[in-house]
Amino acid sequence: MKIHTLKPSEGSTKNNKRVGRGQGSGRGGTSTRGHKGAQSRSGYSQKMGFEGGQMPLQRRVPKFGFKNKFRIAYKGINLDTIQELSDKIKSDQIDIQVLIENGVIKKSDLVKILGRGEVTKKLNITAHAFSANAVVAIEKTGGSISKL
Repeated sequence: MKIHTLKPSEGSTKNNKRVGRGQGSGRGGTSTRGHKGAQSRSGYSQKMGFEGGQMPLQRRVPKFGFKNKFRIAYKGINLDTIQELSDKIKSDQIDIQVLIENGVIKKSDLVKILGRGEVTKKLNITAHAFSANAVVAIEKTGGSISKL
């Protein structure tokens, strides 16, 4: 096999339609464009979303809601998850790096510790935010929190 002998497999390529080449080509006259109308003329282009005069989808579907561009989206992690993780790694120090290494969060996530579940031992937790219930539960066992 040499580069100059390579060719596409049978039936995988088609020849382009050569339109506008006169009557002898079999596609003379209107050159496959039909008769009259905007699409038969040169320079024709259609607006994006135009549906032939029918009410376009973007105008048929109602607009609603509001997206706050200043919203900070936290990944919520509950105390029961934190407790399981600390038992698994046998450490009382839980921070963002530990959560990433154990696959609980991704690198880009902001973390908020939430109050579901119980903490049975003293833990030192570092995160971006804490719920009020989580703070009470952590400090009740003698643990500490620190915000990033």
